[in-house]
Amino acid sequence: MMKRWLLIILAALALSGCGYNDFQRLDEASKSAWSEVLNQYQRRADLVPNIVATVKGEANFEQETLTKVIEARAKATSIQVTPETLNNPEAFNKFQQAQGELSSALSRLMVVAEQYPNLKANQAFRDLRVTLEGTENRITVARNRYIQTVQEYNVLARSFPTNLTAKIFNYDPKPNFSVQNEAQISTPPTVDFSAPKK
Repeated sequence: MMKRWLLIILAALALSGCGYNDFQRLDEASKSAWSEVLNQYQRRADLVPNIVATVKGEANFEQETLTKVIEARAKATSIQVTPETLNNPEAFNKFQQAQGELSSALSRLMVVAEQYPNLKANQAFRDLRVTLEGTENRITVARNRYIQTVQEYNVLARSFPTNLTAKIFNYDPKPNFSVQNEAQISTPPTVDFSAPKK
């Protein structure tokens, strides 16, 4: 009888240190954080048609820029995101790349829009621009929360003794956000305050 109780106590202690519940908690936290990222991406995608419609009112606006925004939105919204996307680095990167293309196209649109005084003066466009900037900030916050949650999960999956539990239950490390143009952004910009040569 004593051996039985000793085995039960040892089994309970072993299971309490295995991290199984921590994996469950962090897996759910990462899914929740990812849902918020998707929510903010959807908010941005919903704004794009309004921005495009407002910009189309400017008769001579660059059609190519608008076309790129429309195509990038279509591509970004066509990728089906499932819970498995979080555990599939290839699918995750494909989704991330599509969102990056939409961000880039919207940035180009805003830069080009600066050259059109009538558009800059349009109150609806100014309101949409402010809303879009706020949405981009929300996306950044949501992605940061997701990054922190995945970091906690991945540390747990790689640390001893919880890495044994990760191997037994197939809790592989989750992919995280990466920068598409890391080499380009790691080069510091050249700043030159000298007067231009005449």
